[in-house]
Amino acid sequence: METTGYIHSIDSFGSVDGPGVRFVTFLQGCHMRCRYCHNPDTWKLAGNRADACPQSGDPASAASGCNYKEMTPSALLKQALRYKRYWGKEGGITVSGGEPLLQLDFMTELFRLAKENGVGTVLDTAGQPFTRTEPFFSKLSSLMENTDLVMLDLKHIDPEKHRALTGHTNENILDFARYLNEIGKPIWVRHVLVPGVTDDEENLRGIRAFLDTLSNVKKVEVLPYHTLGIYKWESLGIPYTLKDVDPPTAESVKRAEEILGCQK
Repeated sequence: METTGYIHSIDSFGSVDGPGVRFVTFLQGCHMRCRYCHNPDTWKLAGNRADACPQSGDPASAASGCNYKEMTPSALLKQALRYKRYWGKEGGITVSGGEPLLQLDFMTELFRLAKENGVGTVLDTAGQPFTRTEPFFSKLSSLMENTDLVMLDLKHIDPEKHRALTGHTNENILDFARYLNEIGKPIWVRHVLVPGVTDDEENLRGIRAFLDTLSNVKKVEVLPYHTLGIYKWESLGIPYTLKDVDPPTAESVKRAEEILGCQK
């Protein structure tokens, strides 16, 4: 019986989630609670769990902030292939979230089928579920066999400040980056620049020092903090603690890019 994935939403023509034009799938479910998250409606887990969100169509779905559907890997790939002629040489599919590493079985089968059909694959992840224990580690290794590129969010270099920002420390996330380096998997690193939270020089230079220990980093991107997702927090009744924080200035972004070694 084919596994199913819990799909929050789809962007058929994504242009910022990997190289080229991409079919971007956002999965439902995330353990992190980033204070600046612009998709808090992807947090609640799906599936056969007591705390799972109701599926789309259930009257409780909208009230809970959930809006997902189940799809098999083959059905999702079939939908993606409708747009293949627009992708060019660099495009393909990207799976984001939520957190796609919470649905490893689905991801592994989807990327296997994608490679069988000559489709480029990108995993967009925060890395939080990573562990070298089983069965997760073996499943992740299988997924990496058919993953062309990993886009990894590094939210803060300090473990406790990372916990204050996301609800989790970052030791396993940094170990995930080391693992990807060990297997030679290309990565793009993203860092959200939040004034007063992640833009201090100690954090930026700490991230840069860590990245300098890796040989697989192909690109570093600074993502300026924005407030476009606040309405989602308000509609879900979740207090938004960064409401008084303004987006970073162009000068602040440029400085961060210089420290992190971003290349245009």
